[in-house]
Order: sequence, then C-alpha cells, then structure tokens
Amino acid sequence: MNYILVTGGAGYIGSHTCVELIEAGFNPIIVDNFSNSEKFVIDRIEEITGKKPILLEGDCGNNPWLTDATKKYKIDGCIHFAAFKAVGESTKEPLKYFENNIGSTLSILKWMKTSGCKNLVFSSSCTVYGQPDILPVTEQSPKKPAESPYGRTKQMCEDIIEDYYKSDKNIKALALRYFNPIGAHPSALIGELPLGVPNNLVPFITQTAAGIREKLTVFGNDYDTPDGTCIRDYIHVVDLALAHVSAIQFLINKDESLVDFINVGTGVGNSVLEVINTFEQVNGVQLNYEIGERRSGDIEKVYADASYINKILCWATRKSLEQALEDAWRWQKAINKRAYKI
Repeated sequence: MNYILVTGGAGYIGSHTCVELIEAGFNPIIVDNFSNSEKFVIDRIEEITGKKPILLEGDCGNNPWLTDATKKYKIDGCIHFAAFKAVGESTKEPLKYFENNIGSTLSILKWMKTSGCKNLVFSSSCTVYGQPDILPVTEQSPKKPAESPYGRTKQMCEDIIEDYYKSDKNIKALALRYFNPIGAHPSALIGELPLGVPNNLVPFITQTAAGIREKLTVFGNDYDTPDGTCIRDYIHVVDLALAHVSAIQFLINKDESLVDFINVGTGVGNSVLEVINTFEQVNGVQLNYEIGERRSGDIEKVYADASYINKILCWATRKSLEQALEDAWRWQKAINKRAYKI
C-alpha cells in the first residue's frame, strides 16, 4: 500500500482528499499543527472510511522534525496543502504569509531530497494569474502581478518547485491551480470550518443562514460583470479531492520526470449574487445581505478552461453548484446541531 504524506491534511481540502485517498486504496499520513483545523476531523475521516489515517502532529516547516517523524515510513508521494490562505489577511500581514507558505514549501522539497520521495502534488491557486486579460484561463495564460501577498506566495512556490526540478530531474511534480472550492462531504461529517471570521463566501452564507452572523456583506457591486459582483469558478470540494487522487496516481505511474501546472475548475463562472440566489433557491432559506465596499486583493472575474486536466488526468467535475450549496448547508446544520466551536 502506498503511503502518501498529506501536509495540512486535517484542513478543509486536505481532509476531503484523505477520505478519497483511503477510498482509492492509499494510506495517508497527515502532518498538521492544527493552527487552522480541528483534531476531531481525524476521527471523522475514520467514521467515513472505516480507517483512521496516521497523524503526525507538528509543523511541516520544521524540516528536522519532519525528517525524524517520517523516517520509519516509505512514502511514495506528498500532497502539500499546508499554507495560510486568507487573501485579505495576507495584505495586512505579508511577512507571515511569506515565512509560512514559502518556508513550508522549501522544507518539503528538502525533505523530498533526503527521504527519497519523488512525487509531489502542490496546492496552488488561480491567483497566480492575477486579473487575466482573457477568459477562460488556460495553463498558457501569463502569470500577471499577484493581487495579494497570498497569491504572490503561490507564484513564488511554483517558481521554486520549477527551479528545483531543473536542478534535480529525479522529481515529478504537479501544481494544481485551484479555483474556488466550496461544499462539504455529503455525509456532513467534514466540511469547511474556519476558525474565527470566515474569509470565503460560502461559510459566510451558511453562517448567516444559520443565524450565527447577522448579515452577509457582498464586497462591491460595481465590477465589470453582468450584476456588478465578482465572478469565480466554484468547484465542489469532493471533486477537487478526487483531482488530487488522480494527480498522485498519475505521478506514481509515470516513469519520466516532469513538472507541470494544471487548472482545477469547472469551466463555469458564477457571480457572488448568483451563488447567493442559488443557495436560497436550493435550500429554501432567505439570506440577509448588504452591498459593501470592495475588498483589497479581490480579482474581478476568473474561471478555468478545464480541458487540460480532462486530458492529462482523465478527470472532470461530477457535482454541480446546486449540490455543493446543498452539501454546505447540510454541513452547517450539522455544526449547529452538534454545537462545534465556530
């Protein structure tokens, strides 16, 4: 059985990916310091799959610790999620983001060199494209100046991985450029659980619908879009998790070394107001929202051309926006019922 190191594996995307890795026959080893995740997620992964993942509690940016903690395992691949990811916060605390996001990636690459692990799937972002001139975005779209320090860290980490590949052709690496993950596992056992004030749209929607927050603020309605609100490509987190399984399988089965960059999205753009209206329709809930000022670092519109990932990894989205918003609301109601800390 293949051991796969999953940094940030107790987080939102990481936990769903661990579920799908187990379902596909892999043995995930989670590395997490729980700075933005909860320990009960490990038990929930076991509840869903019937198998408890191995947990190494610590910071993957601490290379000596990571090397020591993993030395008894023969690890066939690494999926590197661990990073700070709040666009707004990154504009206020850029050094925190550079130190953590870039530092952890350097630590992982050093670990790969000493451990003999050759396969890396890197958690990247469509923010590397900045505000694209042409939509949909393809992998050939130029990387423009990032709109936030968070986006810049993803650009820099991609460059670091590519430079490392040029120096050591033994590695195989795929950087998956996510668009906007939403939703939750249909079991409502795991989902997005931001600590403190959410940074993403859908948790704000569900917490407003649940009465946890008085109202939802839409950041700007004067963008050059049909309804004036920002447009994003919203992908169900389970589909995104399955893309990681396809990516690590691809690398393990491939003999030749490579580094490549792949968009992971639906190919469809939806505005903030469209998401709000769809949530209300599919869940029968009325939302209290208001229009506010634009938020620093936000991109006006971006959505993917997903043809490359369809071809290379034989992967395509299976779940709709409606399903994602239904699953997100089911998860929020489970949070309320079980009185988890928000």
